[in-house]
Amino acid sequence: MPRAAATPPTPDALPGLGPKSRDMLARIGIHTAAQLQAADPYLVYARLHASEPGISLNLLYGLIGAIENRPWQDVAREQRTEILLRLDALGIAPGKRRSPKKDRA
Repeated sequence: MPRAAATPPTPDALPGLGPKSRDMLARIGIHTAAQLQAADPYLVYARLHASEPGISLNLLYGLIGAIENRPWQDVAREQRTEILLRLDALGIAPGKRRSPKKDRA
């Protein structure tokens, strides 16, 4: 009798991610750990930020940590400046508000 194909692990099987992260990732089309590991965590965070603007920066730390198999706290401590600069380049740095350009006379 043929064996049933194993279900691929979901993102919450990776260290530092849980059911809430899994559900948010599923809403943007990431259903497996392999899909997450193949993705750019900054672009994943940008997609999540677009759909849920109030998400925490800790989620990005968790995504990077899960992909790199590191504790998210280490990511936050060691890469914070680099991460904030990358988010700034994407236009989604925390506390950054885009204001309309004022007409100048």
